[in-house]
Amino acid sequence: MKYCSQCKTGIEWKIPAGDNRHRYVCPACDIIFYDNPRIVAGTIAEHAGKILLCRRAIEPRKGYWTLPAGFMENGESTEEAALRETREEANAEVIITSLFSMITVPHIAQVHIFFAAELPKPEFSSGEESLEVELFAPEDIPWDELAFPTVNRSLKLYMENPTPRHAHVFDILPHQALSVEEASPKS
Repeated sequence: MKYCSQCKTGIEWKIPAGDNRHRYVCPACDIIFYDNPRIVAGTIAEHAGKILLCRRAIEPRKGYWTLPAGFMENGESTEEAALRETREEANAEVIITSLFSMITVPHIAQVHIFFAAELPKPEFSSGEESLEVELFAPEDIPWDELAFPTVNRSLKLYMENPTPRHAHVFDILPHQALSVEEASPKS
């Protein structure tokens, strides 16, 4: 960011009065431009004891399996975002039953939210961002081919107890993130 979107003046990187973090600030009109984390919302959709997974058709982690999830849009709730992403990636209609996990990923400025959901009918297909979509029995989940640590950890917790009394809240810290080799596309 170089210029103020309001008055076109060059912006400065400084700590605004009354704040404790560096922010982009317009010296002419005093507008502060906040850079906040992005929210990823998705579902752990279950049908007849099987979990719905999508093989990614896009980077990052193209070719790896993930839960249907994606970035929340302005004007929608986290639940609406999770339902929309499940529709877009898996062409599936689900019923959200509860918040399952909320994971902060501070080193990439994201928060991942997964909802437990029922897939009433085994009707699904690949959306534009999925190579394939499949229901997996717990013993058949491709653990070594899961795209992200947040998906892996949420699925493992779900396998231990799909209906916990409280949502799981945790962090994925830099040392728990994918290494450069792990993040590279599959050959």
